[in-house]
Amino acid sequence: QVQLVESGGGLVQAGGSLNLSCAASGSIFSIDSMRWYRQAPGKQRELVAGITSGGSANYADSVKGRFTISRDNAKNTVYLQMNSLKPEDTAVYYCNADLRTTIRSPTFRFWGQGTQVTVSS
Repeated sequence: QVQLVESGGGLVQAGGSLNLSCAASGSIFSIDSMRWYRQAPGKQRELVAGITSGGSANYADSVKGRFTISRDNAKNTVYLQMNSLKPEDTAVYYCNADLRTTIRSPTFRFWGQGTQVTVSS
């Protein structure tokens, strides 16, 4: 059984910062890419940032220069440091991870349950 648990969401004023964490636990052999998505009310879920096992990162244009994704492979954890937050960043933030549970298993994608981020103007 594999679980991804996000934490760190909350309410913050515009211009403020939050640091989200997502820890993977359970039967894990290896983790490839990890990502953060977000979904605002009435909108489709969108990719915010992703990071490979080697540390290469990519970002949505809307968050470049403000958000930083990082990971701690020893802890099976991915982070999202969010600075200069804007009201339009308000959404439920989800993490996902492409991982294998055994040396012979295929790669599966697992999702967390989401954490709410609300930015007030």
